[in-house]
Amino acid sequence: MGYLGGFLVTLAQVGRRNKVTLEYSGGRENKKGKPQRDEKAPKPERLHGRHVLNRYEDGMEKCIGCELCAGVCPAKCIYVRGADNDPENPTSPGERFGFVYEINYLRCIHCDLCVEACPTEAITESKLFEFSFLNRQDAIYTKTELVVGDDG
Repeated sequence: MGYLGGFLVTLAQVGRRNKVTLEYSGGRENKKGKPQRDEKAPKPERLHGRHVLNRYEDGMEKCIGCELCAGVCPAKCIYVRGADNDPENPTSPGERFGFVYEINYLRCIHCDLCVEACPTEAITESKLFEFSFLNRQDAIYTKTELVVGDDG
């Protein structure tokens, strides 16, 4: 076909005013049952999103620092360091609590194995999945960012 044939194809498309690209409206049309561009689609029931550390109703942490979640993680993105509980002012109901708890979301593959391994259901995954990091240090979520308050 050569150069001349390709040039003729281009001229033919310009003559038709790029029918293919004019028909596509960028998803802005309201199609039957489809959400608008600005609306978020409903999330699946089994979505694996951002991890959260839960508390009991009385405010004590559920994490007992057993490090099972870190041991089962295939990506090695969880770092847990347990410490002994203070008998006068306990942090969790067990003998130990999670003193350091960090998750590196640059490594996390959201496999949900850490949730399955936790004996006290301290770590769960929420439906929040929109992450944005400006540097690598922001991608490491510490215990203060993971612990859920009373409002959820």
